[in-house]
Amino acid sequence: MSRGRMRTVKGIVVKNSSLKTLMIQVETRSKNKKYDKVSILKKKFPVHDEKMLAKVGDIIEAVETKPISKTKRWNLIKVIEKGVDQ
Repeated sequence: MSRGRMRTVKGIVVKNSSLKTLMIQVETRSKNKKYDKVSILKKKFPVHDEKMLAKVGDIIEAVETKPISKTKRWNLIKVIEKGVDQ
């Protein structure tokens, strides 16, 4: 039995102060048809990082999973691009 397509998102790590938990920010763009204005929607998701691979500033890819804790429903797949060392 298949559960359907699993959603994936790409985002920038904005916080990694917790153990095995990252906070990523995902941007989506939508265009207003009437006024031709492009608006940017920013959302933050807590992501589970079991091996603690990602750092602040990295671009990562996450997949939606079953609930891991009260707020975490995303799991780290891979680090796409390393951020600048701070």
